[in-house]
Amino acid sequence: MNTLTCLAPAKLNLFLHVVGRRADGYHLLQTLFRFIDLNDTLHFTLREDGDVRRVNELDGVPPEHDLCVRAARLLQRETGCKLGVDIRLDKSIPMGGGLGGGSSDAATTLLALNRLWDMALSRERLMQLGLTLGADVPVFVFGSNAFAEGVGERLQTYDLPETWYVVLSPPVHVPTAQIFTHPELTRNTISITIRALPIGRNFRAGQLGNDLQPVACKLYPEIGQHLAWLAQFAPALMTGSGACVFAEFATEKEAQAVLRQLPENMRGFIARGLQQHPLKDFAA
Repeated sequence: MNTLTCLAPAKLNLFLHVVGRRADGYHLLQTLFRFIDLNDTLHFTLREDGDVRRVNELDGVPPEHDLCVRAARLLQRETGCKLGVDIRLDKSIPMGGGLGGGSSDAATTLLALNRLWDMALSRERLMQLGLTLGADVPVFVFGSNAFAEGVGERLQTYDLPETWYVVLSPPVHVPTAQIFTHPELTRNTISITIRALPIGRNFRAGQLGNDLQPVACKLYPEIGQHLAWLAQFAPALMTGSGACVFAEFATEKEAQAVLRQLPENMRGFIARGLQQHPLKDFAA
């Protein structure tokens, strides 16, 4: 096997609470991750010379800063692997939207190269490596919709019903660090337990809120405008640190009916909630 083509799905945060802050400055979170069927596509071609290269251009992302390239080189260092890889990344997930595209790409790279290079690392080890690349990377390696705590690395599988989402993409790029360092960010929301979450179809996205949303809306009014439009139809919420916002619908037909009414100056799409990551079986 010399080539692999793999998907890297986007995620939504069905709620996101900031419940504290560690001495090192990292924020303690509680969130519910949901994978959706919007995917980047990555193509991996084995190299024998040990080089790691991204073979296509991406606007605003030089190869040395690309999380895929960093993930591949991290796996090399940790395992002593002498093989290399050419990576082609076809982007569909908006960048800077809170949909986890870069983190998902990194996780897919770890999972794919673990197989392509025949490293046989466990899922737990790949999650540990992923955490050094970013707080959202472990859940994509974990492979299941999950209730997350800590900085995002303490994960418990959480079963969610078949649902559809209308996702809107405001025309702004939100730097995550700008939101987390803002003095007005709520950092003391009361922690909840997984048992306190509504079960199955009783859980509705937007019920529990996103502590990052008020700050993001203050800094980027376009986010609030998109939320207000979507909230006409169902509870609407920002995902991650923004800028994308979403609302949940029971059927594809309902979601399509809402999207058809989208004003010409707004962009959006429909996504189906996934039950698990497409590469769920790539690590033990």
